[in-house]
Amino acid sequence: MRSRRPKQAVFRRESEVRLTPFPHDALACAERGSAPGCAARGQLGPAKRSPAAGEDGGAGSPDGGVESDLNLAITRRLRDVLLFLGRDTVLTRTGEDAIYSPEAVTLREKKVSDLKNRVALINSKPEAVLISIHQNSMPDHPSVHGAQVFYNGAVSGPRLGETVQAALNGAVNAGNGKNAKAIDSTIYLMKNVQCPAILVECGFLSNRTETGQLLTGGYQLKLAVCIAAGFLQHDTEGASA
Repeated sequence: MRSRRPKQAVFRRESEVRLTPFPHDALACAERGSAPGCAARGQLGPAKRSPAAGEDGGAGSPDGGVESDLNLAITRRLRDVLLFLGRDTVLTRTGEDAIYSPEAVTLREKKVSDLKNRVALINSKPEAVLISIHQNSMPDHPSVHGAQVFYNGAVSGPRLGETVQAALNGAVNAGNGKNAKAIDSTIYLMKNVQCPAILVECGFLSNRTETGQLLTGGYQLKLAVCIAAGFLQHDTEGASA
């Protein structure tokens, strides 16, 4: 499985929408790069929380599609859905620019700084939830397809992963249901954020049919609605528990 570092964006004023102090903030990220076990990711938070999101280059499809572009497109749609539902959202970034510190010079320094700054940004939001958007790729198995969720070990992280996975299974994984799984502990971002966090691999760029779907606005919106629905269910169940 090819893995790419994700892109991230936090909802700030245009490029940084401010979060309203709801009981929980939602953070959404559109990943640009890759991380072991995933090709691309984006991140968002639950109901009553403000989301944050970001982005990174990533994998490419056989037709030349770029993962980072898809991650950002889906993350923006997710942000719009959450805002429509009255959930303030924060993106770690809204474009191609990373959020590394000025003193970072080399590519490695910029990547490390970008990761640390995203973690700091996410951890600065009280009671947040993170949703990271990615794309997967398995060139040796081009028939593999479907969306899958990975969750971190924070309290309610597994439940968030399961509710979002159930929503995806019901709408985009018809006949191809998948199980939400714990994410590899080596993924820096997911390991170091203190809030419940999920990484959503929306599909496989190595599958031509699925790539064609991922490139359409309608399918991107369907994914965004499913992720938002799972997030809202998680938040509602948590509030009534």
